[in-house]
Amino acid sequence: MPLFMKTDIHPKYVDAEIRCACGNVIKTRSTRPVIIVGICNVCHPFYTGQQKFVDTAGRVDKFQQRAAKTQAAQAAFATKKKKKA
Repeated sequence: MPLFMKTDIHPKYVDAEIRCACGNVIKTRSTRPVIIVGICNVCHPFYTGQQKFVDTAGRVDKFQQRAAKTQAAQAAFATKKKKKA
């Protein structure tokens, strides 16, 4: 009788921990023993009801600086346009 499926090709399914940056640990099973995530249901703004910025390498600050420069440039352009008219 021929074998239709190969044996010993699947990864091991072991007990695992999901670790969040907030310190929450969730026990589950996976092919990896440890999974590290940045945000979970304990610290996610949707579940907590609180607004929270997740700033990765200063991206939020960089965005706010660019937005401020854009608004300043638009204001300067508007004042120059008013002076010409």
